[in-house]
Amino acid sequence: MKVTGITPRGYCKGVVRAISIARKAAEETQEPLTILGMIVHNAYIVNALKDRGARTVEDASKTRMELLEDVDEGTIIITAHGAGDQVREAAEAKGLKVIDASCPDVIRTHDLIKEKLSEGYDILYIGKPRHPESEGALMINPERIRLITSKEDIDQLDKSGHYLITNQTTMSLFDVYHLCEYAKEVLDDVTIAREICNATKIRQEAISNMDPDIDIVFIVGDPHSNNTRKLAAIAEENAGKETHMIGSIDDLDLSLLEGKHHAGVSSGASTPTCLTNQVINFLRQYDPDDPGTHVKPAIDYSQILK
Repeated sequence: MKVTGITPRGYCKGVVRAISIARKAAEETQEPLTILGMIVHNAYIVNALKDRGARTVEDASKTRMELLEDVDEGTIIITAHGAGDQVREAAEAKGLKVIDASCPDVIRTHDLIKEKLSEGYDILYIGKPRHPESEGALMINPERIRLITSKEDIDQLDKSGHYLITNQTTMSLFDVYHLCEYAKEVLDDVTIAREICNATKIRQEAISNMDPDIDIVFIVGDPHSNNTRKLAAIAEENAGKETHMIGSIDDLDLSLLEGKHHAGVSSGASTPTCLTNQVINFLRQYDPDDPGTHVKPAIDYSQILK
């Protein structure tokens, strides 16, 4: 089978940094170590860190402040998605040590929001509801930061306000563009500061411009990962390809390959490289007429954090 590994794909610098910080902390910290949410949105990484002694407290229905209530001792790690200053302050008030693994791009967006708030702007933040990155940004000033998820949210605003519009770094660059353009049409005074991180941007552009001959696409990544879901949506909606999200080779349904000739493979920014490479290598050797090529290999868990 012809296979194209769509590049760039996989780990971004922020994810590499967060995993490295968590792995080092797990190796060096003697006291209880707790990650406040998934360090990055990938269950394989979470489980690999658990095996090294780093407990993760995660509940999609809870905020970071609420998750902190379950931690009474030791050290906590702030995930790559960042957190509000209130979370750090509350942790330190409980006597906990705090290690910050926030993505530098997320921190940059927080700094931008704080700067523009001090200049008198109200902030319109394009993001996903209850996503930890959005949560952290909104905590900066809940009264002056408004979460924007659709044009309808923009329609409800005071049209004469003084606004800065920015966004969660892992959003679809196409969705952000369209919402920003709409905001410029209907608001009297709005400044645009698109904050799609460069790694997300170039991965989404590569998906949008994939080889037209590709007739099926596999996006390897965790369903919790917003940037992974956005890659899949762009492949399907913008590029018009049959697209499937899979967590690993274990989730690859061979029946999907029937009648297909050219597969494209990409992965989210928090997907271990070994998982994506395993899918690519398997598909390249796959022959529908040779059952010997249908046996999927086992996952090498020792490679997950590398």
